[in-house]
Amino acid sequence: MGKTHVARALGHLAIRLGANVRFAKTSRVLAELAGGHADRTWDKRMRELIRPDVLILDDFAMRQLSAAQADDLYELVSERQGRSLLITSNRAPSDWYPLFPSPVAAESLLDRLINTSRQVIMNGPSCRPNKRPKNPSEKGS
Repeated sequence: MGKTHVARALGHLAIRLGANVRFAKTSRVLAELAGGHADRTWDKRMRELIRPDVLILDDFAMRQLSAAQADDLYELVSERQGRSLLITSNRAPSDWYPLFPSPVAAESLLDRLINTSRQVIMNGPSCRPNKRPKNPSEKGS
């Protein structure tokens, strides 16, 4: 479907217009913040995620979140209030709720995300199969 491609293109456009942009897989951001808890650099790491004009979180809601991950996401989204946040996901927003360890955490975070956002739904087949190398036995394809 090209969600990541579109997100990167929007980030590139924002850079061309003078914005500071950061692109990251959501799992990497969560791992980075977890590392900050471990080495006491969480505040510094969070500030680095809050700073960009545009933050792009790719592959959001791929798997169930721990309580600490849900808390970190809540803090990140809350602190970025009023700043651009672009999220790509293979799931519909309504499917995100069960991935949170607590209904209260899910509601408080997702309320901020869903009710203040514009959603673009991209339906269609993945573009990845078109990039696979052709099997030599499939001549004429």
